Amino acid sequence: MTSKPFSQPASPGQPCKHPRVQIVSRDEDAEFVECLECREVFESSELKDISIEERVEKESQES
Repeated sequence: MTSKPFSQPASPGQPCKHPRVQIVSRDEDAEFVECLECREVFESSELKDISIEERVEKESQES
């Protein structure tokens, strides 16, 4: 039996933007998610920080 990855990992020079995540654990004050693309596990609040940083970078490039 062979296993197949869910999707291709992000290219080495391009970080994953974690477009699809699933909850893997919840604590009283934290929720941890796993990216279904790169399999990285991190706190869900970090995902919000990533999207804010991307938006700020995009806005600064447009100016």
